[in-house]
Amino acid sequence: MTTRANHGGGTYTGSRHIHPDSFPDLGRQAKNWQSEGCLLLLDSRALDRECLAKALIGRGLEMEVRAVGGVDDWHDGAHAHSWVQAILFSIGSRKADDPVLVAEMQRLSKEFDSAPIVVLSDTDDLCQVVAMLERGARGFIPSSVGIAVCVEAISLAIAGGIFVPASSVLGLRHLIQPRPLENERHPSGIFTVRQEEVVQALRKGKANKIIAYELNLRESTVKVHVRNIMKKLKASNRTEVVYKLNDLFSTNLTQM
Repeated sequence: MTTRANHGGGTYTGSRHIHPDSFPDLGRQAKNWQSEGCLLLLDSRALDRECLAKALIGRGLEMEVRAVGGVDDWHDGAHAHSWVQAILFSIGSRKADDPVLVAEMQRLSKEFDSAPIVVLSDTDDLCQVVAMLERGARGFIPSSVGIAVCVEAISLAIAGGIFVPASSVLGLRHLIQPRPLENERHPSGIFTVRQEEVVQALRKGKANKIIAYELNLRESTVKVHVRNIMKKLKASNRTEVVYKLNDLFSTNLTQM
């Protein structure tokens, strides 16, 4: 491995070889990385970028890593005309809606339009991941992962894929999983909160007096709710109300 100064940054060259079996789908590309281009590592923290660059090479990244503090440092350097095959952009703890970060992403996308941008962040928050992908990133790596994952994420981006952390994807589960109890309580959204309470009691066959006692209402108020429920369901009597309610809930649960 050789290291040479480069206007506030460094160029890191690896001599280790990746066996094609290490990346079954990308082995042929991996062999040609070093001759085809470099990885541009952008990180304003000098120590962090130098350590990361050496670690990437040490874990088998078979291409030069040009580590600089920013795009301006890259343009001022001796290798400004080298072909950038991919960009690893370390944003630290900055948020995706940071105006400065947004401007930097726009600049990178414009000046390096053919190079995939992989973002390295201190968080794996799903909203952050989605926002950065919407801003043009072709990968999102949280700093909690290992160097080997970084190498694979970079190779995936070069091959045309998009890397996102498993922890963020798993975070989607609570958003897309059905909520039976909530859906059962709100089968169609046509009832008020109080009417829903009366509906649940009607489905259990409770009399108005019992419903009034349990809900701390006057019996006359319960009768008003029952009449309004009948109107909404276009039912002519209490028995028809219960039948239509059971059918409504059954249909809703089937569609979940």
